[in-house]
Amino acid sequence: MNTIIVADQTHVRLTRLAARHRNARGVGMQLVGLLGSQAENLLERLPDPVKMGLEGATARALESAMDVASASRTARLPDTSDWLTRAITLGTGAVGGLGGLPSALAELPVTTTVLLRAIQGIAQEHGINPQTPEGRAACLQVFAAAGPLEADDGTDLSFLTLRLTLSGSAVSKAIAAVAPRLSMVLGQKLAAQSVPLLGAAAGAATNYVFTSYYQDMARVQFGLMQLSQETGRPVEALVDDLRALLSAPRAR
Repeated sequence: MNTIIVADQTHVRLTRLAARHRNARGVGMQLVGLLGSQAENLLERLPDPVKMGLEGATARALESAMDVASASRTARLPDTSDWLTRAITLGTGAVGGLGGLPSALAELPVTTTVLLRAIQGIAQEHGINPQTPEGRAACLQVFAAAGPLEADDGTDLSFLTLRLTLSGSAVSKAIAAVAPRLSMVLGQKLAAQSVPLLGAAAGAATNYVFTSYYQDMARVQFGLMQLSQETGRPVEALVDDLRALLSAPRAR
């Protein structure tokens, strides 16, 4: 009987995580609707030097964000609520969008820091210490999720089972693994912020969507990790169950 109850509770929690995953994808579609046809081929709008240096800039932004975000936790600065974090990044995005691409590039590490700090807070909510090498790597791993402008069927969960060597150099290895994928996502964000006539509005909108997206994805990842610890089931098995729920047709 107890086994049946545990299995049922696990299914309920996985169903909730699937709904959160779908919600994360939904906000991306809102952004595409806002930008309209200009959302297509956004990366091609960036100057070649920016595109070529984007991966390195992303890695540097992640390194800086990790240091600043971790220092803020050491200083015992309180975690902010979801809505306040979104409001903060909305503001930084608007400021970044005012000056076009140059100011958007300057804003990138600031927003990345705020996002990472929020992800660390979500990890803590789920019983995961973001100050340990394992916890730091797990927080960075959230950024490996395809961005909200990524067109897919919502079942790409490979970021949840990304294998990172958990040692003293875990953070450096995590950044090296995550930066290439995140650079494509941030490139789309930068290009959206530089779209003519949208300026600050585009910066605010993209940042709000990106913040909402990564908050949801963090709760999916850490929710699965917490569920794995409580049930003893491997994260990979839970990811397979989640993928099946996402692939199943929904009742109308």
